[in-house]
Amino acid sequence: SSITHCHLSFSHLFSFSDPFGRTEVIDNTLNPDFVRKYILDYFFEEKQNLRFDFRLEKPLGATMQFCANKLDKKDFFGKSDPFMVFYRSNEDGTFTICHKTEVVKNTLNPVWQPFTIPVRALCNGDYDRTIKVEVYDWDRDGSHDFIGEFTTSYRELARGQSQFNVYEVVNPKKKMKKKKYVNSGTVTLLSFSVESESTFLDYIKGGNFWFAVQFSGNPSQSTSLHYMNPYQMNAYALALKAVGEIIQDYDSDKMFPALGFGAKLPPDGRVSHEFPLNGNIENPYCNGIEGILEAYHQSLKTVQLYGPTNFAPVVNHVARYAAAVQDGSQYFVLLIITDGVISDMSQTKEAIVNAAKLPMSIIIVGVGQAEFDAMVELDGDDIRISSRGKLAERDIVQFVPFRDYMDRTGNHVLSMARLAKDVLAEIPDQFISYMKSRGIKPNPAPPPYTPPGHTHHTQI
Repeated sequence: SSITHCHLSFSHLFSFSDPFGRTEVIDNTLNPDFVRKYILDYFFEEKQNLRFDFRLEKPLGATMQFCANKLDKKDFFGKSDPFMVFYRSNEDGTFTICHKTEVVKNTLNPVWQPFTIPVRALCNGDYDRTIKVEVYDWDRDGSHDFIGEFTTSYRELARGQSQFNVYEVVNPKKKMKKKKYVNSGTVTLLSFSVESESTFLDYIKGGNFWFAVQFSGNPSQSTSLHYMNPYQMNAYALALKAVGEIIQDYDSDKMFPALGFGAKLPPDGRVSHEFPLNGNIENPYCNGIEGILEAYHQSLKTVQLYGPTNFAPVVNHVARYAAAVQDGSQYFVLLIITDGVISDMSQTKEAIVNAAKLPMSIIIVGVGQAEFDAMVELDGDDIRISSRGKLAERDIVQFVPFRDYMDRTGNHVLSMARLAKDVLAEIPDQFISYMKSRGIKPNPAPPPYTPPGHTHHTQI
């Protein structure tokens, strides 16, 4: 989320209404370092006064929708599964990816869903900066086929639906080889609008974080990820501690409800997929991360790790709480620690599709060395998750493989900063997408506190 957006504009002293330069926007900093250069005519015999204006900008969001027509057929047994990738050009001539559309399956004439992107992400405040768009045919193995590309700019897109915003998709290699090559299809802008964006910090007053830990394996065997080693933390405890320390700063009272799933409970040995780690059904809250770890270790001694591994019950458990508070005052985040084994994939997909309508996000942290294919599918970054033909309203799942952040021994996190960034990467956008889809505006900031008998003065 952004703290401030800065740009500098300057003009001749006697023509303030006609600024001749404007820097790029620098995001999220109080110490901007502008890089754009301007060449001015210098007159030795004149005194040339310049004025510099420094402005903080409210971020803008651009909402747009595209369709394509007659794209190249790339699949042997079907048509194509097209998606688009948008790139912003940088000062040094390189390109940075800034948006990827969803995949539309088996069509040469796709209509993509509308999407909203910060204007600064598209062009960094320079409305004439080149925006490159590449069109691909999605392949399951990740080797997506290039269909073609086109370029535009924010200024062009802002003209809205018109003949100026119909683009030929060109494959340069095909163009070089075939004399009669025209294009690989066209992409048309269907709609375009801009509005001031509310940021994560405009809304957030305190998160509602839930923890859920998968119980499977044998904690007395050294190969188990739950192995109780008296000398060092096991994989689950390490992940709980590392990710928990990142999340706890967003919870004012540091009291976290924590659940376990996939274990037999005493005294009757029934299998449960949503039991409180601290054993207290009435009050599953643990005091801070240390409280969660203590409850986790106590559970390992009292429950029997079993199976199957069902995710849907804990997702639905938290969703029930989220469903009761849909006025924007609370947002729920469920953190699931798992080894990647899942026994109820279809039920979990249905639970996630239903939860996508609620003020809720899910972070899945994978521990161990499994492939995690199912978790990547639940993440839905390439293909939005669906159930019974119904597409999830929002992408609410973020998957993070914990091993990517560990050293070779598996006992130490190499970079807490990188782990924090990736764990929380999608939460602000997911949070904002819910609030915007429901038309919920941030509450205005309360007036500054003035002690009795004092008059509040604003210093200019």
